[in-house]
Amino acid sequence: MEIKKILVANRGEIALRIMRTAQKMGIKTVAVYSDADRKAPHVRFADEAVHLGNSPSSESYLNMDKIMGAAIQTKVQAIHPGYGFLSENAVFAQLVADNGITFIGPKPHAIKVMGNKLAAKEAVKAYNIPMVPGIEESITDISLAQTVSEEIGFPILIKASAGGGGKGMRVVQEPSELPEQMERAISEAKAAFGDGAVFLEKYIESPRHIEIQILADNYGNMVHLFERECSIQRRHQKVVEEAPSAILTPQIRAAMGEAAIQVAKACDYVGAGTVEFLLDRDKNFYFLEMNTRLQVEHPVTELITGMDLVEQQIKIARNEKLGFSQQDLSIEGHALEVRVYAEDPLDNFLPSMGTLETYKRPEGKGIRLDDGFEEGMEIPIFYDPMLAKLITYGKDRAEAIQLMIRAISEYKIKGISTTLAFGKFVCEHQAFTSGEFDTHFVKNFYTPELLQQQYAEERKIAAMVGLKLFLEYKDKLKVPGSENSNWPLKRTQ
Repeated sequence: MEIKKILVANRGEIALRIMRTAQKMGIKTVAVYSDADRKAPHVRFADEAVHLGNSPSSESYLNMDKIMGAAIQTKVQAIHPGYGFLSENAVFAQLVADNGITFIGPKPHAIKVMGNKLAAKEAVKAYNIPMVPGIEESITDISLAQTVSEEIGFPILIKASAGGGGKGMRVVQEPSELPEQMERAISEAKAAFGDGAVFLEKYIESPRHIEIQILADNYGNMVHLFERECSIQRRHQKVVEEAPSAILTPQIRAAMGEAAIQVAKACDYVGAGTVEFLLDRDKNFYFLEMNTRLQVEHPVTELITGMDLVEQQIKIARNEKLGFSQQDLSIEGHALEVRVYAEDPLDNFLPSMGTLETYKRPEGKGIRLDDGFEEGMEIPIFYDPMLAKLITYGKDRAEAIQLMIRAISEYKIKGISTTLAFGKFVCEHQAFTSGEFDTHFVKNFYTPELLQQQYAEERKIAAMVGLKLFLEYKDKLKVPGSENSNWPLKRTQ
């Protein structure tokens, strides 16, 4: 199947990242953009660009008809959805196929099954995949929920069936809390997903969040590309990711990889996908969900495997077979990613809007920056506040961490608040460097006051360095010795 031109139905850093690989493969690209992104780098980089409409995503990047119109107008053979927006929308994937265009991703059936947590659990049940104890059907009746919760045992977790990103999710420690938390979860799920269905499962305390990257072609060949550790989160949103995990043994890695492939087989998966697991204190793992798209954190996998995942997605979409087997894959070195958000870590990570007055990128061996902004650009309020992904690669974990600390210090952003300082806080914390952390890292170790303390310490060091330099060079400085110097007079003559 020939693909000469791809429309990238996304924006920002992921749109640019996809376009760069397409260009490398000799494939032309079409950008789409809203009013807010009219001057964005991804628009200039593409071979063609089509204006979608007003800035709100409902009138631009989420408008299926406008995107399909742009695809038909520019005569593309394929659409790459990136992540977010329409990337996991089975209706959109089917619409693309119905118009004779290739959707660079899985088939609509797989997206639909794995997009609903209950349907996903049902699909993998026959494959003997470990799952968290719970009720595998939606529930709204409070008395039934009380009975089920007592059987499972507290604490329990209420989860939105159609959800993600922490929305429609509540931890319940005591039976008395259940009615109120059920109502909140159902209400939040309705507002976020248009579907109030929730289900209950045992709450795994102090878990690690481990995910496995898989690739599958149209000929039944499937491989996993090892794991990513995604346990550093705030509000159930990943903020620091790495590969490989600091705690997986080769045996657990192999077992999780095989389980991920079985999950993919359960829905006849094709393309790049990610199977997410929880790992408890005893290193037992449980299936969580499958993301049927390219993940934000895919660069860490690319660095430890030497694989371009977007290239593999395009090749699979062209109906090519995987050019390698599981035995051909191995882990080399260590990669770390810090997501850089336009948020204020000193003010409960609230979004920070404004203009990038200064924007200087870190550079050097082992440093990769995936971004979609430039100095002077405004940060729009309409979309996710992620500015960039800063990724480092070293021969081992310690080197990758030290390189990240250096890269963060060299990344200069002024005009808005960012989470760079928080990323540095994580990388320097003993719990992280030791590998002894879980998904509660932020709750257990982070406070704005500790970050302020870090700022104060850095200012003190900078002042001491400045004083030392001044004392060393003061004899060489030609400074007027008295207020009667006639230098100012000469300057005005």
